[in-house]
Amino acid sequence: MAKQSAVDSLKESIRLLEIRQVEEGQALKEQFKITYESLKPLNLIKSSLNELTSSVEIKNSLFETIVSILTGYLTKKMMVSSKSNPFMKILGALLQFGVTSIVAKNAESIRNYIMGIIDRFMQPEEQEEDIPETEV
Repeated sequence: MAKQSAVDSLKESIRLLEIRQVEEGQALKEQFKITYESLKPLNLIKSSLNELTSSVEIKNSLFETIVSILTGYLTKKMMVSSKSNPFMKILGALLQFGVTSIVAKNAESIRNYIMGIIDRFMQPEEQEEDIPETEV
């Protein structure tokens, strides 16, 4: 009888291992599908863009860069017309470069200044009127 129980025990162990193998095989297939989907070029681009847009530091530096380039470009457009002579165009390009670099270097203080102005308009300080006290 000892042999029979050892054989039964061995068969039961084999059956449990086969079940475990099937479960782990399914989990491996699912993980492979997930990995395959995440490595598609479109999904890589989407995840990279999500990481970029979620980072506050990158948003701030992107904002500063765009603002500095835009101000330099607008300065050049205001100062130099499209029909200007070559000397004025070169001068305009130098002016654009200068304004762009000044704005880029001082972006934080410019942002704070603009935010201060916006705050003043959005939340004007309430002026308290001096009401003389009357005795009753």
